Amino acid sequence: MLKNKLPHHPYQIVDESPWPLIFSIILGITLLLFVCFNHQLMKHLNYWLIFSIIITIFTLFLWFKDIITESNYLGEHTKAVRKNIKIGFYLFLLSETFLFFSFFWAFFHSSLSPNIEIGAIWPPMGFENKVLNPLEIPLLNTIILLASGSTLTSAHYNFKLGNRSKVIRYLIATLFLSCLFLSGQYFEYSNASFTIADSVYGSTFYFLTGLHGLHIIIGTLFLFTSLIRIFKSQLTIQNHLGFELAIIYWHFCDIVWLFVFLFVYVWGY
Repeated sequence: MLKNKLPHHPYQIVDESPWPLIFSIILGITLLLFVCFNHQLMKHLNYWLIFSIIITIFTLFLWFKDIITESNYLGEHTKAVRKNIKIGFYLFLLSETFLFFSFFWAFFHSSLSPNIEIGAIWPPMGFENKVLNPLEIPLLNTIILLASGSTLTSAHYNFKLGNRSKVIRYLIATLFLSCLFLSGQYFEYSNASFTIADSVYGSTFYFLTGLHGLHIIIGTLFLFTSLIRIFKSQLTIQNHLGFELAIIYWHFCDIVWLFVFLFVYVWGY
């Protein structure tokens, strides 16, 4: 009887899960609230938006918990499954690369051949005193993000050596630096003298920096989940795929930011 119940292949047959549907609905509501908040369609929407974001993150953690259970306790993530997950993640990063490429295309299309409607110059006419100095907060954020990549690499190195205490310290340092980076972005946005509605410059600037900031938030949650799993001794040297993918994702964000800094901030100054 037991032999008949065992699978005759190394692949996971995913059980029915409510989280994809629940997450899609909550994420859709969050985006709708965000649009309403930007257009100031209702009062006190900021509280509802914050609450919706918290629920979205909480749903993600519940989803992660089920995946971790399937991997660690049910043994459903075989070597073949882990290999396919890694391939799928690389394809996901490829799609993210094309997403950023499309916004960089919009930036260069507008900056290399400026339209006469914006004065045939770049930055557009009227932005002479509005463009952010790349040697101030942008440079500081670049140093912070590169430092976070260094601490994360150190965490990975010590993980392979089995030095758990150093892994935790370096991961906490990485999360602290990521929060510093996001704080710098928030301060920059709060003090900027232009908005996303101020010509094509404002649109491309906020789309590129905001999209990258969103990826930093996701990467921070990814690393925070790995930190919790290390605290609970759920990761081993032989099986730490989630931590490995979080590291790859973070370095991807590092590389994208270098392009954003060099082209949007420095070259566009």
